[in-house]
Amino acid sequence: MTNGINSALPHSAYHEPLTPDQAAMLLIDHQTGLMLGCQTLDMQTLRNNVVGLAKVAKLFKIPTLLTFGGANRPGKGVNGPLMPELPSVLPDAQSIDRVTINAWNDSNVVEWVKQTGRKKLIMAGISTDVCLAYPAIAAVADGYDVYAVIDASGTWDKTVEMCAMLRMQQAGVIICNWVLIAAELQKDWTAPSAKDYADIFGQHLAFFNFLVDNLEANGVKVGM
Repeated sequence: MTNGINSALPHSAYHEPLTPDQAAMLLIDHQTGLMLGCQTLDMQTLRNNVVGLAKVAKLFKIPTLLTFGGANRPGKGVNGPLMPELPSVLPDAQSIDRVTINAWNDSNVVEWVKQTGRKKLIMAGISTDVCLAYPAIAAVADGYDVYAVIDASGTWDKTVEMCAMLRMQQAGVIICNWVLIAAELQKDWTAPSAKDYADIFGQHLAFFNFLVDNLEANGVKVGM
């Protein structure tokens, strides 16, 4: 143990910033049936955050995998289909229908990750304590740096979610939110992606547009 953090990840992993060329994203089981059980965020906020994160992946050309369980198998559709915004925002993302509870136990998922050649994995999932925590912990054990995006994930109880976050942190998973991911990938307002980056914030963070409106009302020209 070092400063209360498990040594599953090398210390440097907590300080190395994400860059678009080293990261891959896994969006795990964001299915309409499963989302009905999420009580840690209201439904509209959860949907908003997941779509915002997907748009970040598209903007920075992050390889992204969509996984789901049972939606296409007769009699197994209780989890529902993927939320429709995801294939709409990410039409080129590969989708994997699996039977394993832990996505990392599906060889197709692990092979997809290996094929990307990326070592930093951004993950979000429904539910936080199972669909996110299990593969996040397993991927860390296999040598990956994992960023668990909590506000694009959800479960039925805040205590359950806190326990899942603690378990992931003990295993060396980096706990974060979708805006942190976006900002770390953008890094610099002078980068060519700045306008599209700001547009995503404007679409998914109400206060961001209010901030711009307030500044411009006071004569401050806001430009990216």
